[in-house]
Amino acid sequence: MHYKALIFDMDGTLMDNMSYHKQSWIELFKHHKLDLDYNTFDEKYHKGSLVEIMARLFPEISDIETLRKIGNYKEELYRELYRPHVKSISGLKLFLEKIFQKNISMGLATMGDQHNIDFTFKALNLTNFFHSTTGGHEVKKGKPHPEIFLAAAEKIGVNPSDCLAFEDTLSGILSAKAAGMDVIGVTTMFDEKTLIKMGCKRTINNYKEIKL
Repeated sequence: MHYKALIFDMDGTLMDNMSYHKQSWIELFKHHKLDLDYNTFDEKYHKGSLVEIMARLFPEISDIETLRKIGNYKEELYRELYRPHVKSISGLKLFLEKIFQKNISMGLATMGDQHNIDFTFKALNLTNFFHSTTGGHEVKKGKPHPEIFLAAAEKIGVNPSDCLAFEDTLSGILSAKAAGMDVIGVTTMFDEKTLIKMGCKRTINNYKEIKL
């Protein structure tokens, strides 16, 4: 492995949890009486930071703090739904331990907020493995913009081109590639063929498949 650092997305990459995010979005639509089905939302609204998404869903609201509060409510719904089911993707812990022993730095680049990061790291006991975390609340432009991966690399002090990213969505893959990183695609959302088309160097179903 010639990379100096690994940068991981969180949702759908460390754990197979995207169905719970989907449920929380649907609950949010009901709560705010939005006439919107999930597929339409995913196609037209679901990109960028949480505040950027909320601004599209609620164009009549211009106050950033109000939009952030609505977003926080959605994330609270997600955590309550997923809490009884939290589980990492198979082989993750052992893989992180091996990387940690090789003194290769690891960072997180997720559009999730600090509450979701803390929730995940506590539930999966991941804190000691990671050099730093970067959440959606720390950037102005969400994925597919490269800002979050560039910020994650900067925190570690490594050139982005020396980082290997792990991602599961098109916006995340585009974000990492735009930052100059190679990407391994995790097949929680898309199959191997689709992830390769999206620009991944290779794909994995779980972390047992990676040979160091």
